[in-house]
Amino acid sequence: MLSITALADALADGAVTARALVEESLRLIDDPATEGDRAFLLVAADRALAEADGVDAARAEGKSVPRFAGVPFAVKDLFDVAGEVTTAGSTLLRGHDPAAADAPVVARMREVGFILIGRTHMTEFAYSGLGLNSHYLTPRPPWERRVGRIPGGSSSGSGVVVADGIVPAALGTDTGGSCRIPAAFNGVVGYKPTASGVPIEGVFPLAISFDSVGSITNSVEDCAIVHDVLSGGAGEVPVAREVIGLRLGAVQNVVLETLDPTVASEYAAALDVLREAGAEIVDVTLPELDDLSNHDAGTAIGRFEVFRWHQDLLEDGANEYDPRVRSRIEAGRTVTNEDYLEALAYRNMLKASVWSRVAELDAVVLPTVAVVPPVLAGLEHEAGEVYRAANRAVLRNTAIGNFLDACAISIPIPTGGAPVGLMLMGPPEGDVRLFESALAVESALRAGR
Repeated sequence: MLSITALADALADGAVTARALVEESLRLIDDPATEGDRAFLLVAADRALAEADGVDAARAEGKSVPRFAGVPFAVKDLFDVAGEVTTAGSTLLRGHDPAAADAPVVARMREVGFILIGRTHMTEFAYSGLGLNSHYLTPRPPWERRVGRIPGGSSSGSGVVVADGIVPAALGTDTGGSCRIPAAFNGVVGYKPTASGVPIEGVFPLAISFDSVGSITNSVEDCAIVHDVLSGGAGEVPVAREVIGLRLGAVQNVVLETLDPTVASEYAAALDVLREAGAEIVDVTLPELDDLSNHDAGTAIGRFEVFRWHQDLLEDGANEYDPRVRSRIEAGRTVTNEDYLEALAYRNMLKASVWSRVAELDAVVLPTVAVVPPVLAGLEHEAGEVYRAANRAVLRNTAIGNFLDACAISIPIPTGGAPVGLMLMGPPEGDVRLFESALAVESALRAGR
């Protein structure tokens, strides 16, 4: 799959038609070499082809069309699309009314010409970082596909369809790592923006204090394009920083604990590559992370908000939930209003402390996920402590970014083997600066490995 820019240029030059691109996406969905049949929960083939024909006809008539007219994309099954039921990876919502309008972020993608192919697989109600869903077959990431590894979640299908080249971009949500984890496990790029910078209306919520709308693509540049569109722009890309002189804070506490040996070695090698390219790597200890790991604030906020959103749904259809999801939601019954308000105040205090501590750095850096993708067979039917422990391990590093309201990006480390993600984080509203740094880091990693 070419980059978004390359596809847009090919379309504008007449080297390819929008119909051809959409047909290729549809062909790949059905190709047994991909996971398209598992990664999509709904494919809107007729609509996508009709829109593609309209783009091609407009170009043939010499009419002006948007910059990205004809480029395919996909959305996680949390986003409202006019005329479709937003099922959030659940069977419980299938009988609900179709959406009357596109979510603003979907509308923005379509306004600049992107063509929506379909809705992707996800953890039910987005409540897990593993990407499993008892209602549907789980799509597998490219690495050791025959063995069968978990795709990461909750935006599982969005990560897989980009990795398989079915679409160059897919929208996801990120409440605790749900764009960055599947990006890391599928060897692609995933972005979590400053939450307030992208509209969340028309997107089924999980925990409103942490929810954000992000994207999964094949490159930092493509993520920057999509983020700019979602933020109300035209798809502009910031100018990359020079890697020489880039100041990156390598976090030393909490995030390096119990790393998988492969993750540990590849992460260390990636930092060496960046040093050799001229970046300044500064060891940073954030005592706030030790405080957070010993405090229940993140869990209390999430559980409180998730349970109160689902309370009525649970009363009417508890048996239709994935049991692993239902048990996590019901744990929120015990979180009181006082617990919640205290946790919110604690969050604000930690945010201010962390970002003031690293204000002189261009970004902080850490492994995206502490482990390589676990084997699917070992988790698919687990509902107890094995499942919960795996979920905690996968979410640990990424969830820090949501608690701190960071902008954060996962970039694949070129390993030649198991997928490992390198995560850069910046402060709230630091998205442009983070992309400038991430473009430089991605280039150095690709050149150095």
